[in-house]
Amino acid sequence: MVVIKYLYIGIDDTDSPDGMCTTYLASQIINKFKDNGIELVDYPHLIRLNPFARFKTRGNGGVSLKILNDDKADFARQIVLDEVEKLSMFDCDNTNPGVIFYDGEITKEMEDYAFRAIYEFITIEEADEFGKSVGCEIHKFKKGRGIIGSIAAISLPLSDCTYELLAYRSSENYGTKRQIDYDSVYLMDEKTFPDTFENIDYSEDYIAIEPKTPCPVLYGIRSNNVDALHLAKSIVKVNEPIVDWCIFKTNQHTDMHIQKADRISDMNQFGCYEVVGEVKNKPKIIDGGHMFFLISDDSGEIECGAYEPTKNFRKTVSHLRPGDIIKVFGGIGEQNTFNIEKFQMLKLNDIEYKNPVCECGKRMTSAGKNKGFKCKRCGNKVESSKKVPIVITRNLKNSKFYETPVSARRHLSKPLCRMDLN
Repeated sequence: MVVIKYLYIGIDDTDSPDGMCTTYLASQIINKFKDNGIELVDYPHLIRLNPFARFKTRGNGGVSLKILNDDKADFARQIVLDEVEKLSMFDCDNTNPGVIFYDGEITKEMEDYAFRAIYEFITIEEADEFGKSVGCEIHKFKKGRGIIGSIAAISLPLSDCTYELLAYRSSENYGTKRQIDYDSVYLMDEKTFPDTFENIDYSEDYIAIEPKTPCPVLYGIRSNNVDALHLAKSIVKVNEPIVDWCIFKTNQHTDMHIQKADRISDMNQFGCYEVVGEVKNKPKIIDGGHMFFLISDDSGEIECGAYEPTKNFRKTVSHLRPGDIIKVFGGIGEQNTFNIEKFQMLKLNDIEYKNPVCECGKRMTSAGKNKGFKCKRCGNKVESSKKVPIVITRNLKNSKFYETPVSARRHLSKPLCRMDLN
């Protein structure tokens, strides 16, 4: 019996806010592999990590490649290290690449580490120690922070996954406006949605496949299957060269970062959760356009935020009122505020207590403390001081989910079009 052995390759933290993209670097490695007869096993993986982690990279994602561990494996290692040396943005202080090679079986221990990298914050030292303990060959450049994501990228199981097709532009066009035919993007969305998704934010007339950074990516199309990506690419028109393109298998838009918290007090800073709470106060907008309110349970309370970039989502949040029971999805950031990605209305508080209505039809007013109510129109009085419950019309609906717009959606957040809500 022939035992097939594989070499896993993890790469992360090669980009900077001013350019480069780890996926582009991976695509160049893949091209060199092909030129030398080295074939990938499966699509390259693009693994997004905890969106609330400190020191995260721009896209906060690591890439992994899987090849046969044969007589070309050592040459493959050299190709990877040479390309990382050549293309990484070493001039940026916060770019600290890490490369991992691993030739064993992916263990449960490694999978658990990968989920930790999505749920929590892992230090370079922890990653280094863990990588060595499981037999990883570790290469650190500068501080080597990229080893955190590199180990996670090779280790994460993808029971739920999506795919992303990334098209790359010529280096001479970096930093210039991307020449994408927007009409063709609308047509592509019409022909391929919901197999592809996150293409356009119609509420803001925002083309979401177009990056807003000076990176090598010309556009990125996300989908539930590969066939739809090929169709989408054939529809989208551009007026500049596409020098390369690559399809990645990814954990994007899976809610993989979300952990279920039974109580508010169970949540920790920089973690990502779903939790149920009662709305304690009416949401308020502060300077800068950010909206905040409190939710609580019997273990404590936490401030929730819907930030200015979420645009009309804030209007939806503004319809919440004290007494509503909601389930929120998101993460806890630097200020210990729960950043909402979406919420589900579990129980509407649709009761409001008002003064009783007089027999003549006019709403009564207070007759004084503990003196009941009186009618200013006809003078009628009632002795009871209790207000009466009135069912009010709400703009929100029980059981319904509400999400941030495409333009403000995080990589990992699962959109409603991917959720089975029947």
